Amino acid sequence: MNLAVMVWDVDPEIFKIGSVPIRYYGVLFALGLILGYTAVKTVFNKEKIDIKYLDKLLIYIIVGTVAGARLGHCLFYDFEYYKNHILEIFIPFQEINGSYTFVGFQGLASHGGAIGVLLAIYLFCRKYKVGVFWVLDRIALGVPIAGAFIRFGNFMNSEIYGKPTSGTWGVIFAQDDMIARHPTQLYEALGYLLSCVFLWVLYKSNKVKSNGVIFSWFLILMFTTRFVLEFFKENQVEFEQDMLLNMGQWLSIPFIVIGAGLLIFQSKLKGVSEFDPRNLKVE
Repeated sequence: MNLAVMVWDVDPEIFKIGSVPIRYYGVLFALGLILGYTAVKTVFNKEKIDIKYLDKLLIYIIVGTVAGARLGHCLFYDFEYYKNHILEIFIPFQEINGSYTFVGFQGLASHGGAIGVLLAIYLFCRKYKVGVFWVLDRIALGVPIAGAFIRFGNFMNSEIYGKPTSGTWGVIFAQDDMIARHPTQLYEALGYLLSCVFLWVLYKSNKVKSNGVIFSWFLILMFTTRFVLEFFKENQVEFEQDMLLNMGQWLSIPFIVIGAGLLIFQSKLKGVSEFDPRNLKVE
């Protein structure tokens, strides 16, 4: 054993309220959403847009994130189980020894969450007749923050860790095994935060002349980070063992391609803008 590496032995559960456990993951998930919301709120204040507009949008995004992430996990990573336990997709209980026991939602997939958010934003923009890319550009400034905190939550859970490493930067996840591994949760969180810095610099540079450019870079940076770091991760499910690329990488490729395609498309628009919601009245 390399004695220079960190031994991580933190109980994922903070405390219980009755029989319901409060975990670091849930707290960090919520904190990430709050910080992401706060970041986007500063943009709305700067652009003098009614915050009621953002509050309405937030409800759509939260529902889209949770529902999409949950469905994504059940469909992409554990379909064989959930196809016979459909009810457990939607409730935080699992059938154990003939009775349902509270276990929380055991599995959320970030790619599913991304699809859920995009669908939620589309539905919101369709209802209120707001330009989709205008909204996506601003939301993209806050999402990487939320993504980073979700990965911090994965670290607290000692899950989604990396392959064994002999480097002194390795972490021994004592809740699982005593092997020094790449702390890929922290790598990914750092990658998301660096992506966030780039997007904010791009936004404040005032060089973006058309809607969709920031969102395009968001897709490229976030999912390229995910794609590359998957090479350092342990596969999450058994069926990935014989795959050339794992599920996370295959699911990342379309987002990267779409981001690159949108960036090329937007560059040809030469300043074409969409409906600006500054005068939108949200009831």
